[in-house]
Order: sequence, then C-alpha cells, then structure tokens
Amino acid sequence: MSELRALLRLEGFRKLFAVRLVSQAGDGMFQVGLASLLFFSPESAGTATAIAGAFAVMLAPFTIVGPFAGVLLDRWSRRQVLAWGNAVRVVITLGMAGFMLTGGVTWWIYALGLAALSVNRFLLAGLSAGLPRVVDGTLLLTANSLTPTLGAGAAFVGGGVGYVLGLGFEPGRVKDSSALVCAALVFGVASLLALRLGRTQLGPEQPAEAAIRSEIARVARGLADGARYLVARRTPGQALLVMAAHRFLYGVVFIASILISRNLLEPRDQAAGMATFGVVVALTGVGGAAAMVLTPTLSRRTGPQGWIAIMLLLAAASQLLMVTTPARPVVLAGAALLGLAAQGAKIAVDTIVQRDAEDAYRGRAFAFYDVLYNAAFVGAAALAAFTLPDTGWSRGVFAGLAVAYVLVALVLWTRGARTPSDVAPAGAGLASPAPGATAAGDVATIA
Repeated sequence: MSELRALLRLEGFRKLFAVRLVSQAGDGMFQVGLASLLFFSPESAGTATAIAGAFAVMLAPFTIVGPFAGVLLDRWSRRQVLAWGNAVRVVITLGMAGFMLTGGVTWWIYALGLAALSVNRFLLAGLSAGLPRVVDGTLLLTANSLTPTLGAGAAFVGGGVGYVLGLGFEPGRVKDSSALVCAALVFGVASLLALRLGRTQLGPEQPAEAAIRSEIARVARGLADGARYLVARRTPGQALLVMAAHRFLYGVVFIASILISRNLLEPRDQAAGMATFGVVVALTGVGGAAAMVLTPTLSRRTGPQGWIAIMLLLAAASQLLMVTTPARPVVLAGAALLGLAAQGAKIAVDTIVQRDAEDAYRGRAFAFYDVLYNAAFVGAAALAAFTLPDTGWSRGVFAGLAVAYVLVALVLWTRGARTPSDVAPAGAGLASPAPGATAAGDVATIA
C-alpha cells in the first residue's frame, strides 16, 4: 500500500491510472454485454457451433493484432491513441446496441464486436507502453505489477455493474443492449480523462519513420526468430508448448461450461444461465487465487517443471470429476480445480520463460507466448464446435480431455528438459515489453 501511495503522488501516473481504471471498467461492461448477446441472448443460437464461433471472434484480435500493436504505438501519440481509441469504441458500442435493438443478433454484431476488441488490444498496449513515461524508474516495477491487476479488478467490477443494471429490464433486446449502452458511456469518460494528459506526455519521443510494411515484416521475422531460439533453448520452448496444450484443452472446457450453463442447467431461463456461468467463472477465479498462494511455496520443492506436471494431473482429475455427472455441484467443483491447475501451471511457465530466455530474446519470447496462448484458445473453439453436443456435457469428451492432460504431464515429466541449452547469441529483435503488458495477461478478463 505504501508503494501505491508513492505512485499516486505522481500526477502523470494518477491521470494515466484513471484512464486505465475507467477504460477497463468499460471493458468489463462491454464483455458482459457481448457475452449476453452472443452466448445467453434468446436471439442468439445456443448450439455448440454458434457459441464456439462467437468465442473465436472474441479472441481473434488478441491473436492477430496483439504482436503488431507496437508498430503503430511507436508512430502515433499514445495519448491520442487512448483518447481516440475510446471515442471510437463509443461509436462502435452504440452501433452494436442500435443493431441489437432493431435487428437482433446479426453479422453486424459480430463485425462490430471484432472491431471493438481489436481497438481494445491497442488501448491495453498503449496503457503499458506509456507507463514508463509517467513513473520514475525505482517505482516502475511496482507500477507494472499493480496496474494490470487493479485494471483487471476494475473490469470485474464493471462487468458486475453491467450485469446488475441489466436486471432492471425484462428479458429481450433492451436488456441485452443495456450493458453496451452503459459501456459506451464509460468509454466516453475514459476518452475525456485521456485528454488531461499532455499530447506528447506518453511518447513516443522519436516516432518510428520506417515504412509500416517493413516494420510489420520485421515483427514477423522477430517472432519466427524467437520461435527458433525457444526451440533451441529447450526449457522455455517446451514450457510454452505445454502451456499451449493446456490452454487448448482448457478452452474446450470453458466453451463446454457456457453450453452447460445455458442449455443444460438452465435450459428455459437465459438470465439464470448467465448467472450460473458467472458463478462458474467466479469459482475458476477462486481456484486461480489459490494457485497464486500455493505455487510460490510448493513449486520450490518440486521445481517449475514438476509443478506444471502436477497441475496437469490436477486438471485431468477435474475432467474425470466431470465424467461422472453434469450436476451443478460437480460442475462448480470442477471449475475451481481447473482454475487452480490453469493458473498454477501458468505461473510456473512464466517463471521458466523469464528465467531461461536471455534478455535479448525475452521480448520475442513473450510476444510468441501471446500468439500461442490465444491461438490455442481459438483452436479449442474449432475443436469444441465439432465434438461438443449442444448441452455441453459429453462423457466421452471429458474422458478424452483427462487422458490428454495425463499424456502431456507424462511427456513433460519423462522427456522435458530441466536446464536450458546454450544457444549462440544473435542480433536483437523485438523490444522487451513492459512486465504485465502481454496479451496473455490482458485477455484474462475475457477468458
């Protein structure tokens, strides 16, 4: 708390922090509105294929746009990105609400939702990129640790407010669009708050002048070079592959939980289905919080690779539990166990990548991490569309997921490297991102 008070004494930080909190509170409202429209609205199709497709749309910007956001953030005034980006989201979000009121869930909803989430990717990157310009070096690490966490908390609160406000409306199009209208108002406030910052206060100090096409090509080459390095270095590359596999399997379970909440546990009440899904997500978060307490202590005894293997086996146990019955207590218990397993494994993977990737490659390692982390979830949506029934519960699918988790754990335990291999140094590529600035951390509010 003393460090937070020290940060709040910095005028520039206070202004930027206010933009983050308000902007991410709007994100939470927007995500609740989008989830209501695409997953729990009577207007939306409740099939496994439709929900998996909608989920892929939500994650696509973080997979495609994320690694290249820095190319434009090194050219444009970051303060203007925050101001205009939020203003653009006001227009997009009100447009979505309008289309919902007049025509229901159409392809316009998907297109505008994709555009809004793509703009959000730039805003999150801009908030992190501008932070070193308003915080002294001695407090920068603290700021990088606190601001994403508190921003995620603001998103959670914003989502809760959006959900509660929606309870005042009868089920239908007005209710489904209410959270979007609220989000648009909050985005407008965030845009105005950004104008309190100086036009050049957040940088870039010297905007990039190379052709955008060549910069994008450089980023793509950097990602490929980073992938080759991670494979040669062994431990970080193996950790990222394990995390991608874990994320892929987790994604199938996540989509199954939406279908179970909507079509199995609450088949005749979409509002109750969304509330049930909210409880599932909350218990997943409780499991993740437990992982944050247990992992630093217990992983010292097992080593990070051993801890990841244990977490994978715990994830397998959560799926075997789901094999028994789709009863509400079982679904909720499985969510808590899987949340513990997912966050525990992620913390250990982050540690391995930070520890074993050399500084010249660390930025590329985390950029590649972002791509794998979110692409795995998009791939999970494709698998879910073909394997899950519309009720979301399949004894065969959950048994298969349990077996897959066990196999990944065995491969890591028996074939995984414990120490990194020496790799000859090469030229620098992508700059290292600020801690906490990766899409893998930012997308947590969505997934």
